[in-house]
Amino acid sequence: MKRPFVQNVLSRLDYKIITAIIPPGSRVLDLGCGDGELIAWLMEHKDVDARGVELLPDLVQAAIARGASVYQGDIETSLNDYPDQAFDYVILSQTLQQTRHPLQVLRNMLRVGKRAIVAFPNFGHYSVRLAHLFSGRAPRNRLFPYDWYDSPNLHFLTVDDFETLCAKENWPVERTIFLAGQREVERLPNLMAEVAVFVITSR
Repeated sequence: MKRPFVQNVLSRLDYKIITAIIPPGSRVLDLGCGDGELIAWLMEHKDVDARGVELLPDLVQAAIARGASVYQGDIETSLNDYPDQAFDYVILSQTLQQTRHPLQVLRNMLRVGKRAIVAFPNFGHYSVRLAHLFSGRAPRNRLFPYDWYDSPNLHFLTVDDFETLCAKENWPVERTIFLAGQREVERLPNLMAEVAVFVITSR
């Protein structure tokens, strides 16, 4: 029996980009997979062999109810349980900035997967810069809507920061997509992009 279509996946542009990147039949691991919307969509429409890791029990149960293979765990330690090159793609969407040790997570992603898809909000976006400049306070806007004391974000990175890290670690960048609202950004992504999507590969 076919799993029900996941209505909300393609309304998120980062998810839409990710679903376009992943070929049918791939082995996929989604880290911080939430309620399993993306996994369920990929299983139904791309016939992928998908797994997920999520920290919050309620979201794990929701994902399992969708028919997704998801277990409860901390992505910073759960990756240690997987052998090298177990997946074709490892996804980390809108979660990197919330990890305690992002470099360790990225290295482990590229150990267990042939490719890593990393999507994150760009702290270098002009609206964030202006909010900080004119308010003199920690930026709070549509992209980063939390007060400094209530934010899940631990690390604030920019497009340039991530590109510099990839160069330092010698991670080949296979593809980049930069987004602002519901459109792609082609120029000055560190200034104009709200969300960045990188596809990086293991050496």
